[in-house]
Amino acid sequence: MSLTAQFAQRICATTFHTLSAEDIAVAKRLIADGIAVAVAGSAEHAPQLFAGHVREQGGQAQCPVWGFGFRTTPQLAAYANAVSMHVLDFEPMSNPSTHAISPTVPVAFALALRDGLDGRELLTACAKGFEAQGRLLAAVDHRREASKFHAPGVVGPFGSAVVAAHLLGLDAGQLTHALAIAASRSGALRANIGHGVKCTHCGNAATAGLDAALLAQRGLTASADILGHEDGFVAAFFPKGINQDMLLGYGRPFRFREPGMAIKYYPSKFPTHFAIAAALEVRRAIADPQAIRTVTLITPAMPDVDRPAPVSGLEGKFSFQYAAACALLDGEVGIASFHDSRSFAPDIKALLPKIGIRVDPALPTVFSRMQVGIEVTLADGRVHRATCTRPPGFWGAPMDLSQHRAKVADCLAVRLDADTAARVTTLLESLETLDAGGVRELSELLD
Repeated sequence: MSLTAQFAQRICATTFHTLSAEDIAVAKRLIADGIAVAVAGSAEHAPQLFAGHVREQGGQAQCPVWGFGFRTTPQLAAYANAVSMHVLDFEPMSNPSTHAISPTVPVAFALALRDGLDGRELLTACAKGFEAQGRLLAAVDHRREASKFHAPGVVGPFGSAVVAAHLLGLDAGQLTHALAIAASRSGALRANIGHGVKCTHCGNAATAGLDAALLAQRGLTASADILGHEDGFVAAFFPKGINQDMLLGYGRPFRFREPGMAIKYYPSKFPTHFAIAAALEVRRAIADPQAIRTVTLITPAMPDVDRPAPVSGLEGKFSFQYAAACALLDGEVGIASFHDSRSFAPDIKALLPKIGIRVDPALPTVFSRMQVGIEVTLADGRVHRATCTRPPGFWGAPMDLSQHRAKVADCLAVRLDADTAARVTTLLESLETLDAGGVRELSELLD
């Protein structure tokens, strides 16, 4: 039996009843986080642009595009909703690092609504999709130096295909083909990080995997071993090979539970969270940010996060310097920190040229082991220092339930009134108990 077929068998063997109570609780929180972030994200420019683009494609009005009041096909709805979920860079971060929620949760909601499925099946599909992506990345050389590709665009289609396969009732043979079809749609370039198109990496992954599963259901075939083939997925994206034992350890335990996912406190690229946390620590000792003479950030070698003069709030999400500037000036960092109105403000423009980076090549670039230090020199010569090795929400130190409810509430409030947001939260927190009508109600509240 091929490696891909063995992987598919393990995936198909997972049902709601094989999930532990802790698996279910964690999966629910991750799904709730993604939904709330998508609601907030739908107010941003890029999702509005893509919603208009999707609306023009037409198609059967089956699944809602959240926040925009129209319906379309499952593939297009999943695409648009994944764009909304990823645009803020605020959804949970897997370990190894990828955005496993955005390519999967929109697919699960689209198919569950279309086919009248209940919350148990929706949650189970998401859990399987999270784990498939986590196992794939953990089984290869996932270091940023080892790949030129953006991880959600590479493993995201696999997660989406797994979600869709579960909800469509595909068997292991059909899933093997779905994974192989999805693999031919994998890929996203890191050069586009910091630009508007980045959010479509998750949108493309969502619709690519869903489409792959739908085609496999119809009988389309592909390589019987897309993972093990000498010209297959692993050879193309991870040429150092794959750890088969890690891959086939699927679900023992589920990686979304152990080591878990980082629940983000700040809507920006995860490495910037280290700079933000260090800057906020220093900020408590600085009475007047206008007295800052110079700032030095001590970081790993991460050229894509070294952006001294971002040209927009969006690009600021991927800038050590900009993220630190917001933290130092405002004493907090939120969604509005990365809007153009903030990025072009005079105090930001005055502080950014004072912020430099000193790269320490000895510091790991793997997010789970990295750190960022900060040195702030004031006009009177005093120097304040701090180092962050574990920003808030870090793996192994997640938000507690009350903190997470506050994040969810803040995000939902961007688009929903208080009563609607409260009902959405109640339904999300009882997801595994919802019948098809409950799933439909939840979906319609997001419409």
